[in-house]
Amino acid sequence: MARVLSSAFPSDTAGAAQPLILHATCAAWQGRAVLIGGASGSGKSALGLALLGWGCDLVADDRTLLGVEGGALTARCPPRLQGLIEARGVGLLAARAVPEARVALAVTLDSIETERLPPRRSISLLGIEIPFLHKVETAHFAAAILQYLKAGRSD
Repeated sequence: MARVLSSAFPSDTAGAAQPLILHATCAAWQGRAVLIGGASGSGKSALGLALLGWGCDLVADDRTLLGVEGGALTARCPPRLQGLIEARGVGLLAARAVPEARVALAVTLDSIETERLPPRRSISLLGIEIPFLHKVETAHFAAAILQYLKAGRSD
């Protein structure tokens, strides 16, 4: 598995204080979460909304608190933002939310995947290795992320 650095996520967080606050959106399926990073306006909330539409729960939008519990990377929401997600051009929307989830996948919207069958990649956050994907410019990207959360990647 190739380890990558991403402008969407800090590169050396192993010794960082917890919680680590990231400019990221996070959605979860049955306690397994995807952390979505990218530049402002890159579509983090839009992808989060798509995942909510597919049945995921919101963990956090815009600001995500990361910590390590029991050897796993966990995500939470700052209390003032709990249960809220921005829909650009619509406003702040209420969303079904969970207080915490284990991060199972990280996605950056700052770079586009060019390979049909990309290699496995990972990123280290707070010293925990997490599978990592680049943005895929297809209509099925949100559905593919949900399936990843449900069953993982096979190969």
